[in-house]
Amino acid sequence: MSDTTDGTIKDPGSWATGDEPATGAQLSYLQTLAREAGRDVPESLTKAQASELIDELQGQSGRLSGDA
Repeated sequence: MSDTTDGTIKDPGSWATGDEPATGAQLSYLQTLAREAGRDVPESLTKAQASELIDELQGQSGRLSGDA
């Protein structure tokens, strides 16, 4: 994930809370994306790992491209 010119987007690996467990909202969205992409969601994800997986699966599901 790249930073914007104003620095508002940070790499999930550098988040202060990135090592905390993924939130319920992240896990719910991941389940939806994973189902659409034909993937499984690993257990015990951190917030940072969940964010990175969301980015990856969004590309595979077509949600960002408007195909879904």
